[in-house]
Amino acid sequence: MYPRVQLRRKILIFTAFGFVCYVIWICCLRRLAQNSDTKLYISDDYNAQIADTNALTHGFEPADPESKTKELQEAVTKKPEPPRRPWFMTDGEVWPVASGARRNVSLMPGEAPGEDRIANQLMYVPHNYEEVRQSGALKKILLYHGETWSWNVELGAGWFKRNKCPVDTCSITTTIAEANAADIIIFKDQYIPSVYRRPPHQVWMLYMLECPYHTQHMRHNDVFNWTATYRHDSDIVAPYEKWVYFDEKVRQKEKPDENYARQKSKLVAWFVSNCAAKNRRLEYAYELQKYIQVDMYGSCGLLKCPRSEKCFQMLDTTYKFYLAFENSNCVDYVTEKLFVNGLQHNVIPIVMGARQEDYANVAPYHSYIHVDEFDSPKHLAEYLYKLDEDEELYNSYFLWKGTGEFINTYFFCRVCAMIHADYPMKTYRNINEWWRGPGTCTSGSWKKFNKSETPRSRIGHVRSISNTPVLKV
Repeated sequence: MYPRVQLRRKILIFTAFGFVCYVIWICCLRRLAQNSDTKLYISDDYNAQIADTNALTHGFEPADPESKTKELQEAVTKKPEPPRRPWFMTDGEVWPVASGARRNVSLMPGEAPGEDRIANQLMYVPHNYEEVRQSGALKKILLYHGETWSWNVELGAGWFKRNKCPVDTCSITTTIAEANAADIIIFKDQYIPSVYRRPPHQVWMLYMLECPYHTQHMRHNDVFNWTATYRHDSDIVAPYEKWVYFDEKVRQKEKPDENYARQKSKLVAWFVSNCAAKNRRLEYAYELQKYIQVDMYGSCGLLKCPRSEKCFQMLDTTYKFYLAFENSNCVDYVTEKLFVNGLQHNVIPIVMGARQEDYANVAPYHSYIHVDEFDSPKHLAEYLYKLDEDEELYNSYFLWKGTGEFINTYFFCRVCAMIHADYPMKTYRNINEWWRGPGTCTSGSWKKFNKSETPRSRIGHVRSISNTPVLKV
């Protein structure tokens, strides 16, 4: 009897061990089927059995094997959902939430060098904002020169509510008598010293839209705390336009929406009225004209076209290229000549003005041609002829269309948010050195620019203030 008992025990042990291995094997297969994107080579009958078992366990009818296979294939091939858009974009649904007690988002230039921080400022809400809102207190913004029409705003707090600013507890005034109670005073394009004494924690901001060649030369230092210009190192960047991708990982489509070269019979157009620009753009265009057709409309050319949308419609239907030449070559200086005249029409803009890296920072990827990419106007003309003959290459400059949009940067929403933030108290020690110092602008090509004269850091022109005194200016 003893050998038989021993044999039975061995059989039971081996059976139990085999059953445990089988269960482990089944569990591993299920886990792989759930977590792996690779195909598991299991028989259709086995898949059907597992599906039917799961269905019965959860109390619903077993699924059809073919439909189950189809669902699995769709799940594997399904593209990821695009990121949800922030509130300031079309169909935006993502709204900011209050930050922590210690701000972890970059709002000021020194916190994110080289970035415009516009999206950060639009998505900023201070950690104690609910208390601020409940208190009913409003931050006051004074437009010192008394005009609201040029800002496209109205007096009071209505603008912030109407535009759904995340931080909307602000009010706009143009009454100089309210200066003492203002949280920020904005000086637009000019500054005339007065006897007004600035309170310690009041912010004075200088706003300038034009480049240094066409703005006031400031003779007073340690006056302004913040700046608002098109430059990326301004405290509140005020660009002519702002391009934002729907998905930062998708900057081009696989193919263009249409053939943008179809039925276009002419090459280069330019609408220009200032014939004495600092950067000698007219001379460059004349040289380019020696090698390729350039139709000049306006005071500097032989062709006439009234300033209307009808003129710019020719860029959609007739011309392949447009000279989006700025009147000055200055760092970050990119205006409506690119954004509106060029990119908002079905034409390839040829740009001159800011540096190549500046255009790369603000324009959609592969959407323009910079003159500094070529050694001379002759070499540029040769490349334009190449694009004219190759429709696929020409259309590659339009693959950016549909990957993003030009947004409203809501300047006053950002101003309101910023004066609620824990901003550092500082002044610009030498505003002229910061705004128009060496390396800021050049009268010629950036390629020939002295590389040693790079734009100076703003750090040397900003003075931190721990206990701001009352200043008389």
